Amino acid sequence: MSTESKVKAVESYKRVKTILISQPEPSRSPYFDLAKKWNLQIDWRPFIHVEPVTEKEFRRNRIRPDEFSAIIFTSKNAVDHFFSICDTIRCKMSQSTKYFCLTKAIADYLQKFIVYRKRKVFVGERKIEDLETALMKHKDKERFLLPCSNLGAKEVVKFLSERNFDFKDVMMYKTVASDLSDLSDVTYDILVFFSPLGIDSLYENFPDFKQNDTRLAIFGSATKKAVLDRGLTINIEPTAEYRSMTMAIENYLKVSNKE
Repeated sequence: MSTESKVKAVESYKRVKTILISQPEPSRSPYFDLAKKWNLQIDWRPFIHVEPVTEKEFRRNRIRPDEFSAIIFTSKNAVDHFFSICDTIRCKMSQSTKYFCLTKAIADYLQKFIVYRKRKVFVGERKIEDLETALMKHKDKERFLLPCSNLGAKEVVKFLSERNFDFKDVMMYKTVASDLSDLSDVTYDILVFFSPLGIDSLYENFPDFKQNDTRLAIFGSATKKAVLDRGLTINIEPTAEYRSMTMAIENYLKVSNKE
């Protein structure tokens, strides 16, 4: 019997009253409708957060951002922490610096920090391959810097390495476990996770965590693997029929909370 079959075989569908979602609370969300419809208490708490590297940590790299003529941004966090580091070490980027952004949202965000000119900002749709034409055009003219987190940017590094770009990837911020110690005496019927880092944070905060009657709602293959590697039971996950997490949870509630 497969792991997924075992999960279904032991599912008891106990009534659900409380749900904790391991993300910051948004201003709008279908979870609010779910809470109202099923009379649930839904709380939000990010299990991970982003923090900058210290000036001392950054200086260990023995580089300065202004030594590079082109910057590749993979996220808004990368933009934030890149310019924060520049301010901290009093580094002023040249007006001629080229910026390569994986998405339009990142490029739009970049306007908070630079005078935006199309000739020096290049925009992709989602992946580094979307920028291949622009990158290859500047390959032999520029030296590239890739700001990233402690998780790295593996696909981008692979792309640049395979094409022999002159580049350097450098950690400018970190994704770390949040302090959840105030939840030590609080239990929820369902915990909702969207990242394997959330599972890591759970155990970093509560090394002796036992699942017991807590149901786990899991999104994504990497998160699923992290849960199964810990020997935990997956109770809820999106499927081809119930594609979103809220749909998957509501499908579960139709059984667990039926009158």
